[in-house]
Amino acid sequence: MKIIIVGCGKIGITVIESLLREGHDIVAVDNNAEVIRSITDIYDVIGVCGSCTDFDTLKEAGVDKAELYAAITGSDEVNMLSCFIAKKMGASHTVARIRNPEYNDSSLGFIRQSLDLSMSVNPDLLAALELYHILKMPSAVNIETFSRRNFEMIELNLRENSDLDGMKLLDMKKKYPYNYLICAVLRDEKLYIPDGTFVLRAGDRIGITAVTTEVQKLFRDMSLTSKQAKNVMVIGGSRTAYYLAKMLISGGSEVKVVEKDHVKAVQFLDRVPKAIVINGDGADFELLLGEGIKDMDALVSLTGMDEQNILISYAASDAGVPKVITKVNRPEYYSMAKKLGLETIISPKKIISDIFVRYARALKNSLGSNIETMNKLMDGRAEALEFIAGQDFKYFDIPLKDMKLKPNLLVSGIIRGRKVIIPTGDDVIMAGDRVVVITENQGMNDLSDIIR
Repeated sequence: MKIIIVGCGKIGITVIESLLREGHDIVAVDNNAEVIRSITDIYDVIGVCGSCTDFDTLKEAGVDKAELYAAITGSDEVNMLSCFIAKKMGASHTVARIRNPEYNDSSLGFIRQSLDLSMSVNPDLLAALELYHILKMPSAVNIETFSRRNFEMIELNLRENSDLDGMKLLDMKKKYPYNYLICAVLRDEKLYIPDGTFVLRAGDRIGITAVTTEVQKLFRDMSLTSKQAKNVMVIGGSRTAYYLAKMLISGGSEVKVVEKDHVKAVQFLDRVPKAIVINGDGADFELLLGEGIKDMDALVSLTGMDEQNILISYAASDAGVPKVITKVNRPEYYSMAKKLGLETIISPKKIISDIFVRYARALKNSLGSNIETMNKLMDGRAEALEFIAGQDFKYFDIPLKDMKLKPNLLVSGIIRGRKVIIPTGDDVIMAGDRVVVITENQGMNDLSDIIR
């Protein structure tokens, strides 16, 4: 599929890398000649240097033949105008990155309709949503939701003193007889799609799929924290912090934001008056101690510097803050953060690249069983895919145990109307079902791809 990516900053390059792995033909457009030269030297893409609002530049990029046109420059207004022009010139689908809260809070629907946008993406809002879900269940290191949030995939790390250490999955099911499934285990950088004989070990990262209401019961019996963090300190008054603070305050939490820049601190307080805003340096741990960091349920470090986020998070963890979340965008710093024992790490550019991969797969797919949701799990080693079982699926009413499924794959959930089924081998897929699949295989576009 031909895809044009406009704006080749950090997020743009991450999106390009992800889409190239999916086998798409990419044209990269940027007004910086050095950036284009660097990208074409490293990646197998066509580079076009010029303004994304210029007719001749877009014509040179072949916009009239583009199946997907994505504008992700640093300017919302440029992105919107560029997509509008591209659509008029013949691009099939257009996506704009729109970050400004003023656009996202009130007029986004009008903007999308007026500009005929296929989709808008806001990495700050998406990151805030991911943070909010984790803070609602602090024992988790990652939470993905499916089927309009009725079904969840939760990742957590097994600690040394865990009751699950040395327990076989069959025995775990007997001890905790709730509606859930252990669908993935990451151990020593290797991914396992386990069966009932698999034995858990301390240090494992496990993925649990469950009905949302069952998660609370399971975590309670496992003595894991399942209540939302009520006192949260956020370092950095970014757009992500703005969205997160609004969500947390609406959910009944108290939020304290530390922002170094005086003007930004004042603006943040104007926008979120119920937050406590401290004008100070979040890297000054004495300041954080004075502001009661040890009394916090959680700390979220969202400064613009990965290194600073890692150091602040490490200090907070060392001080005994129960839940620490770190924003890290650079892959080399991600592994460093893991080695320092920081468990919960988010990357806005990874979130947005996953969205583009999912959207491109949905466009590419011509069959009836389309991807509804696609999430990367277990540090990117697995994919969780939600399909709608369309009429073209040829394996209806066949028990899962009788299907010849591909290896390293598990059907972990079936949503039938309002009913959520954690499947056993005797369950079947019916027309119209939403089917959640956990797989190590990459590049699945259709529900039929699960069959060997």
